Formats: sequence, C-alpha cells, structure tokens
Amino acid sequence: MMGPVAFYRDRVFLPVMNRALDNDETRRIRAEVCTPLAGEIVEIGWGTGLNLPHLPAAVTRVWAIDPIERGRRLAAERLAATRIPIEFVGLDGQRLPLDDESVDAALSTWTLCSIPDPVAAVREIHRVLRPDGALHFVEHGRAPVEDERVRRWQDRLNPLQRRIGCGCSLTSDIPSILEQGGLQIDELTRYYAKGEPKTHGALYQGVASRP
Repeated sequence: MMGPVAFYRDRVFLPVMNRALDNDETRRIRAEVCTPLAGEIVEIGWGTGLNLPHLPAAVTRVWAIDPIERGRRLAAERLAATRIPIEFVGLDGQRLPLDDESVDAALSTWTLCSIPDPVAAVREIHRVLRPDGALHFVEHGRAPVEDERVRRWQDRLNPLQRRIGCGCSLTSDIPSILEQGGLQIDELTRYYAKGEPKTHGALYQGVASRP
C-alpha cells in the first residue's frame, strides 16, 4: 500500500513537474544542453523523459536513472516516439549500476538540487565517464552573490521548497558540487530562466569533464 509521502511524490509532485518543466523556455534549454551528446549516455534524473525529444541521432543508447518509476508511465508517448534504446538501470544517482569508464557522456537537467548527496552523484558520474567524456547539465541553484536580496529569499523559502519539492533545494552551489565531485568545469553560463521567479530560476548551464 502506498504511503502518504509516496502518494504525494508519485501522484501530485511528478505530474506537476511533468508540466511545469515542459514549456518554451525549458524546451529551448534542453535542446541546447542535449545537442552535443553522442554515443552511450547516462541520464540521472530521467524523470518523465522530457529530454527525449531533444536527444540527437548521434546518441546510441541511454542508461536512465530515476527514483520515481511511475515517471515511465507519464513518458509513454515520448518513449514510443524515440528510436533511441532506453535502458532503465537504477533508481539512485548516488550509486550508478554501471562499470567504470563505460559511458561517453552524462546528462543532468534540474536534478542535482534534489539528490540527498549531490557530490556523491557527481563522483559516480566521474567514475563511469570515459576519459574523454563529459557531463552536460543545466541546474538551478544559489543566485549570484550580487543578488543578495534573491539569496535571502532563497534562504527563507528553502525549508518549504524542500518539503513540497521532494527534497529540492534552492540554495545548491552547483559549481562547488561539480568540483567537489572531481569534475572540472569547461563551460558555464549563469542566467535567470525567463518566466520563473529569480528564487527558483537561477540557472547554471554548461559542460564538465574529467580532469
């Protein structure tokens, strides 16, 4: 029998995120992040497959990681429309069931904010990436230091956000998480997403690789 936390996560939070993260702005961003991908990739936080329409033909396989298995039901049409093999291989981004140096690239979109130990997840990405592989990402997190008012509001809202967002944090220091996990940041753009409150829309987009 499904408990109240699982019911909220699967039947309320997941459908809301499936809609909230699928708009003109997020689709534009997903396309930018996904376009350079090629070969076999691992995607942490696969969710409801919102990146599937944006994966280029150069991607030959996706190893999908996500803790909410119900997301696959909401992704049924996207799964039916893609020609790329999708293998659901795990539920926990902190423990990837993949061999060392076994994937060409990794993909993470709006995911690190909700992983209990995001540094551990990045270390796992580092482990499974081939020597010339890279993580392609877009994540929301801590607003820039010059926007102190936004940062204060993030601090105020974060306890509530973590409750209603199933652990999602507004104050994640994305560059620090990547570096602590052993990756070097090769490309990084910081900006506010259009149509989002700045507390929730402070984005970090880029590419990070093994040193």
